Parts: sequence; structure tokens; C-alpha cells
Amino acid sequence: MISVAGTNQKEAGAIIEAGPSRMTGLINGVGVISVGDLEKLANHLGFGDRGYQAALLELRRDNHKRGYWTMGYNRAYSEDTRLLIDLENHADRIRYCEVEVMPGLVQCESYVRALHADLPDEDGVTLDDRVQARLARQRIYDKADPPTVHFVLSESCLRRVWGDEAVMREQLNYLIKLSNRPNVMVQVMPFNAPPGRRSPIGTRFILLHIPSPGAAGPLELAYTEDDTEIRYLDDKKALAKREQAWTRMSTAALSFKESRTFMREVARDFQ
Repeated sequence: MISVAGTNQKEAGAIIEAGPSRMTGLINGVGVISVGDLEKLANHLGFGDRGYQAALLELRRDNHKRGYWTMGYNRAYSEDTRLLIDLENHADRIRYCEVEVMPGLVQCESYVRALHADLPDEDGVTLDDRVQARLARQRIYDKADPPTVHFVLSESCLRRVWGDEAVMREQLNYLIKLSNRPNVMVQVMPFNAPPGRRSPIGTRFILLHIPSPGAAGPLELAYTEDDTEIRYLDDKKALAKREQAWTRMSTAALSFKESRTFMREVARDFQ
């Protein structure tokens, strides 16, 4: 929420009269923000919609537990990524548009290890912690009421080699297996597919739809990331722009059946 509003940690702390140490603790999952402070912060930052606030309170109840982010593999999640993990756990629809690297929600273990193999252990976070943290995100597929997850992947995701050919074969076969789940849809945008002049083929983003018990309707956010920052956007204009981009990309990509055939062909190329 703070990232969306463009408010830094110090400014947010001043709103709820919390010092730097307490704000750092809240962000790291050490301590719990009170309902009153959460509502005060939301109202001050312009998030007065009751449905939006109900969704925030639901996130608070489930995930802002003492030490949650400082225990076990949870330490591997960066501060900027923690909100995304919360949102994925509560979303009923997630849409990924990705280039170059397989999305975290479809990565097999060997692929994750290859991605993080050259990272040094930091603050007690090991390679195994990073692998477990990444794979744990995929538990959402097995929930009693799992979200619908839809991916549009550039061919570059399938062909960019991480590890070696054996890793890539395993990853592609894992992706094909996931695509056969009723709640997981995968489309591929081949290099030779004409995307249309206005299709943002180099852009990566995530669209999240979180149901809300409030009368105001669901919470909708766009997640964007580049080399310098991660942003969570709920501005109507920004969301509309990414909805248009999603429509262009998913329309230009191969169908689900064609995509599975294409993935099998690429997997054979790694034999």
C-alpha cells in the first residue's frame, strides 16, 4: 500500500506515530499493526474504499504474524516481494506477462537452483532457503479454492538457458504438466508471431484480482518490476493500460493447445 501511494517508510511512520524501529519491524513481520493504525494509514494515503480496507484487514489477519517473515525460508523473500506473496495467497485470479525468465509460479526446483546458484549466502539465507521460498509460492495451486492463473510467455522464457539442457528439459516438461491443470493456462508468444505494432512485447507485469467481502468490489492491482524498482499500481488509468496490453498479448499468442505443442517442440530441441 505504501509503495502504491508513493510514500516512504519514514513518512508512513509519522502518520501512525511509529518510529523507524517499529516500522522496520512491521515490514519484516515482527509485530502486528493494529486495526486502528491500519485504517488510519489507509485513509491518510487515499485508500478509503471500505472494500479495499476489508481486503487489507484480511491480509493482516492471515499473514502479519509475529516473526512470519523472519522464520525459515520466509527470510528469503525481499521486503518488496512480501506484498506480492500475500496478494498471490489471497487472489482468485492472477495473470502473468513475462519475458526472458520463467515466472516464479511455474519454476521447477532445478530451474530455481540454476537461477540462484551464483548468489552468496546473506544474513543466514542459503540457496536451499531461496529454493524452498520459490517453490512454496506454488502451493496456491492446491488450495481448496485455487486461483485461476494465466500466463503469456515470450518464447525467450522457453529458450533462455539456465543451468544446462537437462534443467531446461525438466523445466519445460514441468510447465507442460502445470498447463494441464484446470486452473492454470499457459500461452506462448513465438518469436515469429506478429504481435501488432502496439503490443508491448518487451514488458513484464502481473495483474492480480483479490475478492473482497465489502460492497465496493474486489481489489485489483498491477505489479511491475524493472532493474531499479518494484511498483504496485491500483490507479484506474494504469490498470486500464495494462489490461489493454494483456488483451493484445493474449490475443496475439498461441492458443492453449498450440502452446503445449510448441513447448513440447522446444523441449525436444534440448535433447
